Amino acid sequence: MLVLENILLALGSLRSNKMRALLTILGIIIGIASVIAIMSVGNSIRTSVTSSMESMGVNHITLGLRQKEPEEEVTEEGYRFEGEMQQAAMSDEDYLTDEMLEDAKREFADKIDGVLLSENLGDGQAKEGKLSSNVTVMGANTKYLEAQGPKLISGRLLTERDQTEKKGVAVVSDRVVRKLLGGDARKAIGSRMEVYLNERYYSYTIVGVYEYDKSAFTAMPEEYVSTEMYIPFETAREQKHSTAGYSQITLAAKTGVDSSAFCKELESWFNQKYFRNNDNYEISAMSMADMVASMTGMLTTISAAISAIAGISLLVGGIGVMNIMLVSITERTREIGTRKALGAPNGSIRLQFIMEAIVICLLGGFIGIVLGLILAAVITGAMGYAASPSVSGILFSVAFSIFIGVFFGYYPANKAAKMNPIDALRYE
Repeated sequence: MLVLENILLALGSLRSNKMRALLTILGIIIGIASVIAIMSVGNSIRTSVTSSMESMGVNHITLGLRQKEPEEEVTEEGYRFEGEMQQAAMSDEDYLTDEMLEDAKREFADKIDGVLLSENLGDGQAKEGKLSSNVTVMGANTKYLEAQGPKLISGRLLTERDQTEKKGVAVVSDRVVRKLLGGDARKAIGSRMEVYLNERYYSYTIVGVYEYDKSAFTAMPEEYVSTEMYIPFETAREQKHSTAGYSQITLAAKTGVDSSAFCKELESWFNQKYFRNNDNYEISAMSMADMVASMTGMLTTISAAISAIAGISLLVGGIGVMNIMLVSITERTREIGTRKALGAPNGSIRLQFIMEAIVICLLGGFIGIVLGLILAAVITGAMGYAASPSVSGILFSVAFSIFIGVFFGYYPANKAAKMNPIDALRYE
């Protein structure tokens, strides 16, 4: 009951000095709103980035060639130093081969779901008369398109027959169809299309159209946007006149397999079996799950660091609360003296002013939370992300508001509690 009475007294005191109360809680409002907005925006970005990376396949493991570090050399005097790192030219023997991949699939048949192969041929222009659209031509095998392929809206993806027969077929974006063929995805199927690539013209038949999803990170003007155009992997290799193996591949692990542990196992197996005697290169494996975890941790750390900087304004707001409480105690010295003369204990006086400080901070905190959520929604909307309020940020803000009230309200409250009632009653 005493707590409720103190809350009502605090609200009455704030109503009697509205402008002063507003200016006091302004620092708390700004601080809480900043923290909530930053944490919510960071949470939205983290969720979007993590979702995008997970859509690429958290069970994917990328194997790539890495130049070996130079061995440590020892001089006649016994001094040790690291040899100079020089770029070694790659020979046909350095590449990953189909035989190696088949061997790996047999060795880890219970863990490997498939091999994803892709070949970037570069940027070009799809043309239809005087019309053109920028494209990035990607050679991709069937497994790659099944795992990481785009959302198909018409036609089909590339088949195994397209791969083995090295057909001149392509899957293009609806943006290409809109710019070159009037926008009708169904009618576009079967159409021939010329692509100017690497100073040559190639002709492809459109067999599929996918929905182009513009990334929130893409800030370039619409006319410069380039969308992926997928052609059979073997067709791309033939056009590139590539006879060597692969410098990089992606393996898809089966469901239930710990991709992080399997990643290390694959790296060790390839290096022991195929690259142990290679003087220049070795295999380096990287798990998408590890990349997602690393990216999430980095974004969380950045968000926390910026939130901590924004939280400095809360410290300023807390000092403002302490200042106004000291002023309030000075103005109400006779009131304090009267209450103590009537028998009010020190704890009662202390609780009254601590509760008043907490009420001020909580009011600022709640207003700051609402303002921060609105600000976060506006910012994430402008960036093209879905709003994702930080529940932990809201709970932290409420708890921190109470802490500020107690911490910065205790000194003025304790000062009021220790007043001599006779001196307080004599105060003018």
